[in-house]
Amino acid sequence: IVFTINGGQRSERFVASRSVDSMLMAFRPRSVAVRAKAFHTTVAALKPSAPAIFKDTEDATGCIPQVPKQSAGQPKKATKQLPSRSVKGPSFKIPSPHDLGLHHVLKPFRPLINPLVDTLAKRRLNKAVNIADLRMCAKKRSHKMVFDYLDSGADDEIILRRAKDAYSELEMHYHVLAGLQPPLDLSTKIFGQDVSLPFFGCPTAGNRMFHTEGESAAAKAAEFHGTMYGLSSLATTGIEEIAAMHTGPKVFQLYVWKDRGLVQDVIKKAKAGGFNALALTADFTWYGNRERDIRNGFTIPPNYSAKQIYQAIKAPAWTWDFISNDPYSYACINTEVPADSLAAFVNSQINPAFNWEDAEWLMKEWGGPAALKGVVRPDDAKKALEVGFSTIWVSNHGARQLETSPATIDVLPSIRDAVGPNVEIILDGGVQRGTDIAKALALGADSVGVGKPYLYGLAAGGTPGVIKALDILRVELDRAMGLLGVGTVDELKRRGHELIKRRGASAHAYSMNDSYSRPNGY
Repeated sequence: IVFTINGGQRSERFVASRSVDSMLMAFRPRSVAVRAKAFHTTVAALKPSAPAIFKDTEDATGCIPQVPKQSAGQPKKATKQLPSRSVKGPSFKIPSPHDLGLHHVLKPFRPLINPLVDTLAKRRLNKAVNIADLRMCAKKRSHKMVFDYLDSGADDEIILRRAKDAYSELEMHYHVLAGLQPPLDLSTKIFGQDVSLPFFGCPTAGNRMFHTEGESAAAKAAEFHGTMYGLSSLATTGIEEIAAMHTGPKVFQLYVWKDRGLVQDVIKKAKAGGFNALALTADFTWYGNRERDIRNGFTIPPNYSAKQIYQAIKAPAWTWDFISNDPYSYACINTEVPADSLAAFVNSQINPAFNWEDAEWLMKEWGGPAALKGVVRPDDAKKALEVGFSTIWVSNHGARQLETSPATIDVLPSIRDAVGPNVEIILDGGVQRGTDIAKALALGADSVGVGKPYLYGLAAGGTPGVIKALDILRVELDRAMGLLGVGTVDELKRRGHELIKRRGASAHAYSMNDSYSRPNGY
C-alpha cells in the first residue's frame, strides 16, 4: 500500500505492509463520534515528521506505524488528510444489527430458535471421534472468516504443518506385559497445584467470537475434568465470572503492555479472582502475518459486506448465536472498549521495547508462580529463571507469529537439559492427539497446553464441545500410557527417553550387533 502526502513543495512516500490493511480493517468504531476521532488519529499517525523520511517498517503489531512527533517550534507544513479503508466513505456508518438493538428483540426467541439452528451442529458433534472431526464440525458451524482466524497460521503456514508433523517423527517404543491395572493415574501438579489431567486449555483471546458461551464454556469444561484453566487478558469474559465458574487452579495470561498502571490493575484483579499463576506472553511484540485473515477481510465484528453476509447465511447457527446476543467486549481490560476496537487498543498498548528489566519488574509486582510463555531457546529459558520466572512455557504462539520458527516438541529436550530436572516446563504447539501429549511429557514437559483442539470444540458446540475435546484427549492419553506400559504421569516422565525415540534414529536405538541387523541396514 503506497500513500503519498504532499506538504508545501515536498512530498513524502509511505510504504507499509499488507498487515496495515488488515489491521485497519479490524478497527471499526461503533459511533460517528468515535469514527471521526479514529479518522483523525489514523491521519495523525501517518503524517510525516520533517525532515525524516519514514522507512518501510512496521510498529509492534503490524498496525499503524508510529512516527516521531514534530519538533517544538518547527513550522507546520500543510498536509493532505488521507482516506483509510477503516474510515472511508461518508461521515456516518451503516448501523449494525447491534447498533440498532436487534439483539434485544431477538434474545427472547432464543429458547425457540436455538434448537432449530443447532440441530445439525449437535448431530455432527455427537458423531465426532477425534480432534480432526471436531475441526470439521467447527468449520461447518462457523462463519468462514471466524473459522479461518482460528485455524490459520503465519505466512505460508509451514510451521503450522511442521508443528503437527514433528510428532509423527517420534516413535513410541512400548514395553509389554507391564502388569497395569486400569484406571491409570493421570494426575499431576501444574504451578504447584493438584490437577486430574496433565493438560489444559491454553489462554486464547476473544472466545465469544467462536460461540456465545466463550471462555465460560472452557472454564466449565476445565472444572468438569478437574484441570487448570487459562484466561487471556484479551478474554471476552471477566475475571470475576470465571472465578465463579472454576474453583480449581487458574493461570492468567498477560501481554507485554506499555502501561504499567494497566498491568498493575489487571494483575490485582487476577489475584482477587483466585488466579494462582501468571503467564507473560513474550512472543507477541509484533503482530503475525495471517494471510487467511487478509483474504477474508477479517473484521471484528463482520463488516456486513455482501461477501460476509453470504458467509453468514451459510452458517445459520453461528449467525443466530451472534446477532441474538449482546455484543462482546474485552472484559479483563476495560468493558467500555468494544471488541471491534481491538486493533486500536493493541496498537497503542503492545510494547516492542519490553525487555528483561521490565519482566523482572513484573515478577516483583506479581510475587507468585509465573511462566514466561513463548520460549524456544535454552539460553532464554535460563535467563527467564534468573529474572524470577518459576516456569518455562515452551511455545511458538500456535504457529501464528514467526513463520518457520521451530516446532516446540523439537526444542523441548534441549530446554529441559538447559534448566535441569527440577524446573517446571509447560509445552504447547501442534498437539492434536493424546499420543502427542504422552510424547511431550516423556521428552521433558511437566504439563501440556492445547489451544486449537478445545477451540474447535467450542466453535462446534459450546460447553459440550469443549468437554468432548478434553475427553477425547484424556481417553487417547490413557490408552497411550497403557500401551506404553506406564501407569502414572510421573513414571512416563521418568522413563520417557527410553520410550520415545526419533524415527530417523529408531533403527539404531538398540544394540544390534547380530549377523542380520547390520548387513541389512538396521
